[in-house]
Amino acid sequence: MISRLLSRVLDSAFVSPLVSAARIPLYVWASLISQVLIVVTGGVVRLTGSGLGCPTWPKCTSESLITTPEMGIHGIIEWANRMLTFVLALVAILTFVAIVRLGKQLRKGLFAPALILGLGIPAQAVLGGFTVLTKLNPWFVGAHFVLSGYMIAVASVLVWRAIASEHTPVSPIMWSMANGIAVVGAIAVVVGVLVTGAGPHSGDAASLRNGLDLEVWQHFHSYPAYLMLTLVIMQLGLMIRRDGKAFGSFQSKVLTGLLAVTVLQAIVGVAQARLGVPPLLVGIHMLGAASLCSLLTFQWLVVRGKPVAQAA
Repeated sequence: MISRLLSRVLDSAFVSPLVSAARIPLYVWASLISQVLIVVTGGVVRLTGSGLGCPTWPKCTSESLITTPEMGIHGIIEWANRMLTFVLALVAILTFVAIVRLGKQLRKGLFAPALILGLGIPAQAVLGGFTVLTKLNPWFVGAHFVLSGYMIAVASVLVWRAIASEHTPVSPIMWSMANGIAVVGAIAVVVGVLVTGAGPHSGDAASLRNGLDLEVWQHFHSYPAYLMLTLVIMQLGLMIRRDGKAFGSFQSKVLTGLLAVTVLQAIVGVAQARLGVPPLLVGIHMLGAASLCSLLTFQWLVVRGKPVAQAA
């Protein structure tokens, strides 16, 4: 009975176009962009001191689900960030339903990442709730970013598999280097999370930091970051040598994008350390870190991954 009713709803004139196979490319890109966006809005919450703008969870206050005038601008900022979760959930549901409707053969390679994204969004919300209930414990805040980074990577895999993507065979050296870039890049991002937990922007003036020495850990963060930069330059050089020009393949375009973001991250990182960690530069650095989570995934896929043909 329930399955019949659900089938009728999905086949209705209003719903059917929303979950058609033709919508999948749009939805997978929307999933990736929205996952990056929620990292940025989370950064705005923290950098404006609005982390406890809604001092409890899942309600904004003990009496209200939404922000109240008494909460001021901080309450509005924190509540708006929470509402973005529902946008992510809607996109994830539409993506998952559209992929399921393809059938077992056509949805090969798409089902698992779509399911992970769907399950990961409530997990993000719950972990975000723990950060509020623990008064912005820096370890919970850091774990929240790590989970978001993982979700960005999964969304990138979904984009790669849903869109017909070029894959050109590479040399054994390039094949091996892809793993090194991904691992070193992931280490740089995670150590960067620890540095953030030691920095001055906790999200609330009364929140504790993780106790690590900021200056020392900034250096620890830079070592894997510079190693990743070196490996990316070497990998891109090998691809240019193979293709004869900088943009001869989709692979080199991904590596070029990764190189550009990595260089920008290095510049911003040095600047914020020299200028006393100003909020604007920290926000830009967070956007760069979220972008790196996606680009590191794409660089691995363009070198080692095997694309799945578009099912539409």
